[in-house]
Amino acid sequence: MFEQINNELKEALKSGDKFKLSVLRMLKSSLQQEQINKKDKLTDEEILAVIKKQVKVRKASVEEYLSYNKEDMAESLEKEIEILKVYLPEELSEEEIDKVITKVFDEVKPESIKDMGKVMKTITPLIGTRADMSEVSKKIKEKLTK
Repeated sequence: MFEQINNELKEALKSGDKFKLSVLRMLKSSLQQEQINKKDKLTDEEILAVIKKQVKVRKASVEEYLSYNKEDMAESLEKEIEILKVYLPEELSEEEIDKVITKVFDEVKPESIKDMGKVMKTITPLIGTRADMSEVSKKIKEKLTK
């Protein structure tokens, strides 16, 4: 996956797409920093985690910019998010997430909010990077507190 990002960076450089080039350079920098921290090559899963983190940071910034009526900055970040999302697997729909949660609840049989850790531990490998885990966590909390 790292090679794919490098190749697309080179293509953006050759084609003169300065915006995409800058986004991919920021991504590559983040990946290299993570690799330095790990002191080893990154797996595809770790690369996906870094990309997902980059998207999450940008989404938070978009909300912040919109709250200050800086639509142009928010729009720019939205374009960056679109470029980064190309590398992420397709996200699960609300219904698919609900099905996975129901399946895990049938399996784990949580009795209270105290079992939240067990549920999250079981559901995380099933969903992985295909959904926003903070949203999944909210759904699980709602279901546990009913």
